[in-house]
Amino acid sequence: MARLTLYHHPGCSKSRGALEMLRARGIELDVVEYLERPLDREALTRIANLLPDAPDALVRKDRQFERLGLDPGGYQTLDAVVDLLVEHPELMQRPIVVAGDRARICRPPEEVLALL
Repeated sequence: MARLTLYHHPGCSKSRGALEMLRARGIELDVVEYLERPLDREALTRIANLLPDAPDALVRKDRQFERLGLDPGGYQTLDAVVDLLVEHPELMQRPIVVAGDRARICRPPEEVLALL
């Protein structure tokens, strides 16, 4: 099995849940706190391309999204999503787990099991 990377936000219960689930299984992984070390365009593009979902699934359309006055229809393409997340990394969906050439948005945290 490929080494896992968890793109993690410690303030998010879903992210903490995925991390706990992986550690409870004794799985070694790299934890990237993406708000402390924002991802660049290349990393975001790679993750988006590994996900089985459309690019817009990578964007949290939450209160911060609304506060910024953003229109969900404007963030459907890969380029638009990557541009948005470079500027506003807090809008990246979480947690995301990458295993080799596969990735999942782990909401709920049990989604991580699909990568094991």
